[in-house]
Amino acid sequence: MKFQRRQLRKLAGCAAAAIILINLSAHGAWCQPQTTKTIKIMVPFPAGGGVDILARLLSEQIRRMQGQTMVVENRPGAGTVIGTEAAARAAPDGSTLLLNTPNFVISPHLRKVNYDPLTGFESICLLANTPQLIVVNSASSYRTLADLMNTAHARPGTVTLAGGGTAVTHIAFEMLRRAANVDMTFVPYSGTASAISALLGEHVTSVFSEYPAAVEQLKAGKLRVLATLSRTRIEPLPDVPTVAESGYKDYQVDVWYGLFVPARTPKGTVSQLARWFATALQVAELKAQLAVQGLYPVGTCGVEFSAYVRKQYDDYGRAIRRANIKAE
Repeated sequence: MKFQRRQLRKLAGCAAAAIILINLSAHGAWCQPQTTKTIKIMVPFPAGGGVDILARLLSEQIRRMQGQTMVVENRPGAGTVIGTEAAARAAPDGSTLLLNTPNFVISPHLRKVNYDPLTGFESICLLANTPQLIVVNSASSYRTLADLMNTAHARPGTVTLAGGGTAVTHIAFEMLRRAANVDMTFVPYSGTASAISALLGEHVTSVFSEYPAAVEQLKAGKLRVLATLSRTRIEPLPDVPTVAESGYKDYQVDVWYGLFVPARTPKGTVSQLARWFATALQVAELKAQLAVQGLYPVGTCGVEFSAYVRKQYDDYGRAIRRANIKAE
């Protein structure tokens, strides 16, 4: 009987050890990279803009923290549709990510696309947001948004407002044009950098720009900010009023940067990527680098971000239909 009890205790101990080993192994596998491949971050914008800057800063931070190689691939065109469709076609193994803006949910309302933003992708994290600006050449006579709108009233059709050719800037333009009841012309460019170059060359009157794309020219004194499109004034430009403060109540256009992977990517991989990026956004050095660029970390991931994407899809759809906005 004593021998049997000793045997039973021995077997129980072995079983407990086996359970511990299984749990440790599972935990270890959960912590290990889900892919050994180089991870590609698809950016459907030209190099140099806010999305590109954010992608490169985050990829370098994750390389330092996790030892994972990440490369940024710029695939602009068709209002971010070209790059987004390329990401949708990628293998769902965590080796291709998509970093996009509200264009992700706007473009399907405006044109035929070969992806569904709600079912064709897994939402990983809302990484950051950034203020949008209305800027003019500092050599111009425009000091306030009212100055620009007064000219648009006095000389219909002569004021041009350019942007990166994305759906967000088009919607922002239509909302402003209708709010001010003026006749202005929207001029789309391949990217914000191109629009700013045109502004510096005095080929357009004004430009919608994300803060990161304009910051160097602002520091150099070559551009002047008339207003921000955000709900409140922004930290880097505390003296610049919002469009709402400039006389157009309730006007607001938010620009967010979200990370996605193709649908059917393994849940473990999605969870790991969310942890990597959310953790990277908490690093003080990176937060300081982002702040210089006017990028504000958010780090909302998983189900909460998925719900946000769906709401943005519905909200922008209503705004597009209400304003009768068509694709260029």
